[in-house]
Amino acid sequence: MTFLDELRLPSGPVDLSAWSTNAKPNFKGGKSGGEKTLAGLGPRLLDLQTRLYAQRDVADARGVLLVLQGMDTSGKGGVLKHTVGLVDPVGVRITSFKAPTKQERAHDFLWRIEKAVPALGYVGVFDRSHYEDVLIARVRSLAPADEIERRYGAINDFEQQLVDKGIVILKCMLHISPAEQKERLLARLDDPTKHWKYNPGDVDERQLWDDYTRAYEIALERTNTDVAPWYVVPSDRKWYRNLAIGQILLETFESMDLDWPKADFDVEAERRRLAADTVGESHA
Repeated sequence: MTFLDELRLPSGPVDLSAWSTNAKPNFKGGKSGGEKTLAGLGPRLLDLQTRLYAQRDVADARGVLLVLQGMDTSGKGGVLKHTVGLVDPVGVRITSFKAPTKQERAHDFLWRIEKAVPALGYVGVFDRSHYEDVLIARVRSLAPADEIERRYGAINDFEQQLVDKGIVILKCMLHISPAEQKERLLARLDDPTKHWKYNPGDVDERQLWDDYTRAYEIALERTNTDVAPWYVVPSDRKWYRNLAIGQILLETFESMDLDWPKADFDVEAERRRLAADTVGESHA
């Protein structure tokens, strides 16, 4: 069974308590083996991502959008560093969504998201995303209930439009336990080099863990579509989380049957031109 199959969220009601945060589906080894396996994916990931980028100007160009959602400390930054970092940054567009600005709040919630959608040929990564507008917005009552309800359908329509344009959407929920989050927050306090990563507000948000869990369950259920399914990635083990996202990317690239674009010029004619070129020979 592939990682895409193993981690894909089934349709229907969602109960996140039924999904282990510490499991390692589809992998039997430990940390050292997982890290070695991830490193081994690098050359193949780079090759396929380069093919995707090389096709950006062809008629049937495609793209990939990786959406990373999860509780604070679930590891979105770690995925960017250890997994997305394996491919060529020239063909990657990363957007980290913070609280919306005054200008952004003056528009529909998808306005700023649409501006960040990657062009065809690119791998786009959303560190947080439009899902914040049905997660924290729901928990903190940042929008009326009927507006939150409207947004689920708007998200599905938006993602369908992206797929119709040729963008493959990979939505990964980084599933972490409250106990593991506490350990990671304490580790930041114990290390002065990580104090900059610590946000006292994260402790306040922890008090709403059950509310956030329910908001996630509703969002996952309402937006888990055939064209843009959700993947639940156990994230208590950092190394497994990174490996799982790497495998999901690799399996997706392989399913796209990527190839190098054919030359739009006469290769042999160009070879002859270069063979006859004498520029610089007098300086040899």
